[in-house]
Amino acid sequence: MKVIKTTQELAEACAAIAQHEFVAVDTEFLRETTYWPMLCLIQAAAGDVEILIDPLLEGLSLEPFLNLMADEKVLKVFHAPRQDLEIFYRLMAGRLPSPVFDTQTAAMALGLGEQIAYDGLVMALLKRPVDKSHRFTDWSRRPLSENQLAYALADVTHLRDLYPKMAAQLERKGRADWVSEEMKAFVDPAAYDTTPANAWKRLKPKRFAQDYLAAFFTAATWREWFAQERDVPRGRILKDDAIFEIAEQRPRDADAMDRMRALPKGFGRSKGGVQLLEALNEALDNPAEFAPKTDRPPSSPPGLGPVVELLKVLLRCEAERLGVASKLLATVSDLEEIAASDAADVAAMKGWRREAFGEKALRLKRGEIGLVMKGKRVRVFDVAADAIVDDEEDSALDE
Repeated sequence: MKVIKTTQELAEACAAIAQHEFVAVDTEFLRETTYWPMLCLIQAAAGDVEILIDPLLEGLSLEPFLNLMADEKVLKVFHAPRQDLEIFYRLMAGRLPSPVFDTQTAAMALGLGEQIAYDGLVMALLKRPVDKSHRFTDWSRRPLSENQLAYALADVTHLRDLYPKMAAQLERKGRADWVSEEMKAFVDPAAYDTTPANAWKRLKPKRFAQDYLAAFFTAATWREWFAQERDVPRGRILKDDAIFEIAEQRPRDADAMDRMRALPKGFGRSKGGVQLLEALNEALDNPAEFAPKTDRPPSSPPGLGPVVELLKVLLRCEAERLGVASKLLATVSDLEEIAASDAADVAAMKGWRREAFGEKALRLKRGEIGLVMKGKRVRVFDVAADAIVDDEEDSALDE
């Protein structure tokens, strides 16, 4: 274990890591009381190179490591990396580590459960217990003890050992391309965009009148901007419920604001409240200018409930047959849209998912296949052939 203390040491370590095919990466950070995550420690392991980087160390430049993260020749292995990548997105000025491999997604493709915890994955594949004694460490405090540093480093040494096993299993099952396709979402910069004017998109408006949308957009934009300026979690400024109530009530003065249940008491006369009211009044005076362009979701045809339920059973059957987490094949939202339209623009009807599940979903809707009990299992039945569909497919999977 090497604790990096100078930029020169970091540059030398990164040069050594760059000679390897992949590097396991993890971070320790705090964000309970801040909008922006506070990076406290970076761990990396590749081959016999195992390093800990203290980003709080005065005079230490992270540039060599950030260059390594951008090196397309070195695969970056993470576990559930969304928050890690969010940190690097900001450090790398809008760029992201690439290429990446997420062991949690790979675990779903290997049938190890949906969103399996890191310790569960290590035990399942490496048969090693994971020390959890420092889970609630304040990683910003210095000095960190030897036990804390060893705990942090173990996160990436296990990852380093997991990746070859998982990659080999994915290749053997013909699912490496599945995981590669899933990684595209992790390296999409739009997923990490914190532009205040786009904040409304993470919430779903309940109405589509211009004045509602103008207030909805303005409240969400102001909250995001104010949270960033103060560096506090957005929920500490206003809860999501308050954004929806503001859009419904469209208050024009402090008294109207203070009558709203979802807003903190006295908010209308606070500095933030005055700012928000000013923005709301401007938006409500010109709703066409401020209302975001968004399409109203199409109304679902009546009687879709039973179709969705049948698709859920089919999804469960196919997930069990393939040995993957059902969430990887399709979401409930996907099923609802497929039930409503054969041309549904959802992930389950694209790429490998369409081949693995989507086509069968359409065949079920057309009445070409059905679901029957065989023993204690639900099986897929080909109506025209008068035969169980997945007996032959199961045999192919076993080969």
